[in-house]
Amino acid sequence: MFEWLFALTSVLIVSAISLIGVLALWVNTKKLGKILLYLVSFSAGSLLGDAFIHLIPESVEEGGLGLSMSIYIIFGILVSFSVERFLQWRHCHIPTSSEHIHSFAYMNLFGDAVHNLIDGLIIGGSYLVSIPLGVATTLAVIFHEIPQELGDFGVLIYGGFSKRKALWYNLLTALTAILGVLVAIALGSILVGFIPLVIPFAAGNFIYIAGSDLIPEIQKDDPEPKKSALQVIAIVLGVVTMLALILLE
Repeated sequence: MFEWLFALTSVLIVSAISLIGVLALWVNTKKLGKILLYLVSFSAGSLLGDAFIHLIPESVEEGGLGLSMSIYIIFGILVSFSVERFLQWRHCHIPTSSEHIHSFAYMNLFGDAVHNLIDGLIIGGSYLVSIPLGVATTLAVIFHEIPQELGDFGVLIYGGFSKRKALWYNLLTALTAILGVLVAIALGSILVGFIPLVIPFAAGNFIYIAGSDLIPEIQKDDPEPKKSALQVIAIVLGVVTMLALILLE
């Protein structure tokens, strides 16, 4: 019962983050871009931290360190890759500008809806294992969603949406995460083998996003020593945040 309540509350908070795009209306694009690079660094650290500190150890504890766990992690990576390639969806964390232009706004909405559905599945599955694991995974998703939603807002504006419609459509696609949670909880109570699959799958998903999307985005920035050091610190802080959540367990 509590798992349902926590999972649904968490996914509603994650969905509400889609409205953060309104900040892009008030903040200078260049300043926002500089801030986002550090948010991206922090989210990369939190995703890697959740994968290696919470999800994979929990998976080993549940089912042991076997071949199946490795396959599920690889499956999570392949699903993320497939969504990115075949739906032409890309996590873009820098707002639109003359140097960073985006198109295919409707395709972006469809891809974002699929991405949020997967987030809901991951959050719901994590809460079915334990409430602390669900909290850690929710925070990792939140830290990632903030820069992503700001970037998606810019894509929609560039694609021809009004500011009001961009916020509205972004919110609608975010709500697919609720469906993901409901599916995860329903399957978790029916299929005994669902939980050992979803946790390493989530780890693979997070590893792919951090390694294939977020870190390359950071590497595009000017490798000035001070900025690079701050980005490394932000990544470490993301990992430390996930490490600190072990205290909840």
